[in-house]
Amino acid sequence: MKLNRIYSFLKTDIDQIEKELETAIESDSRLLNQASLHLLQAGGKRIRPVFVLLSAKFGEYDIDSVKNAAVALELIHMASLVHDDVIDDAELRRGKPTIKSQWDNRIAMYTGDYIFARGLEYMTNIKNPEAHQILSHTIVELCKGEIAQIKDKYRCDQNLRDYLLRIKRKTALLIAVSCQLGAIASGAPEEVHRRLFRFGYHVGMSYQITDDILDLTASEEELGKPAGSDLWQGNITLPVLYAMEDPALRSEIERVSENTSAEAMKKVIASILASDAIERSHRVSRMYLDKALEDLEHLPQNRVKKTLKNVANFIGKRKY
Repeated sequence: MKLNRIYSFLKTDIDQIEKELETAIESDSRLLNQASLHLLQAGGKRIRPVFVLLSAKFGEYDIDSVKNAAVALELIHMASLVHDDVIDDAELRRGKPTIKSQWDNRIAMYTGDYIFARGLEYMTNIKNPEAHQILSHTIVELCKGEIAQIKDKYRCDQNLRDYLLRIKRKTALLIAVSCQLGAIASGAPEEVHRRLFRFGYHVGMSYQITDDILDLTASEEELGKPAGSDLWQGNITLPVLYAMEDPALRSEIERVSENTSAEAMKKVIASILASDAIERSHRVSRMYLDKALEDLEHLPQNRVKKTLKNVANFIGKRKY
C-alpha cells in the first residue's frame, strides 16, 4: 500500500496544504521563486504536515487554523534540506539536482533562509505562546544536531549515544513537534499533545534509523542519490557503527573519504551488508516503533488512532 492511501480521507486538506506551500514560497525575486519552486516540485512524503493534520483530529479540527502549523513545519524542514545539501556538497536530492548544484552555494543558502523565514511567518498565525516556545526550542536543537554532524564527519570513534542524540535533534524532534503542534493548534488537552509528542519522537527515531539502513540497502534509483551517500560524506550511521565492531571492517571503513571511488565504495557497502549490522539496526528501529505504538494506546479512542498506527508502521518498515 502507498503511504498516501493510508490517509486518503485527508486528500482535500493535503491538497490545500500543497497549494499553500506554493503560495508561501512566492517572492518578488524571480531567482528566489525558481530556486524555491525547484525544491518544492522535487516532491517529498510531506510526513510532517500529515502528522500535524492527523494530530489535530484530537481537538477541534479546523483546517484554516491547523494549516498554519502544517505549512510552517514543512517549510522549516525544506529549509534544513537546502542547508544540508550545501554542507554535504550534495548534487542530487530526490533524484533531481539540488539548489546548490543547479545554482550555487550562495543562492542555496539564501533560498534556505527565505524558506525558513516564511515558515516562521506562518507560525505567527498561531496565537498560543506555548506553540512558539516549543518550536523555538526545536529549532535550537535542530541546529545543535547539524553542528554535531559536521563535527562528527569521518569520526570513527563516536558511540551509539552520539548517534542517537544526533538523529534525535536532526530528525525525530521535528516529527515529534509536528504531532504536538497539530494537537495544540486544535486545542487538544495538554496530556494528549504531550503524548503525541512522545509518539512522534519514537516514530522519528525509527524513521531515521530506517533511512540510514536504506542508504546502504536501497538502489540509487529508489534513493534518488548514490547508495552509501551518508558514509561517503562522512556521516557515521547506526549500521556503520555496528559494522565497525569487526576490526577488519572497521579498518576498511576508516579508509573511506570523499575521494573514495565508486568501485571502492561498493566493496565497503558489500562488506557491511555481509555483516549483522543491518539486522541489528532493524531491531533498534523496531524497538522505537514498538514504543510509538505503545504511546498510541494511551491516547483517546478516535478515527485517526488506526491511521497513525498505519502511518507509523509504514514509515518504520518501508523499503524505499
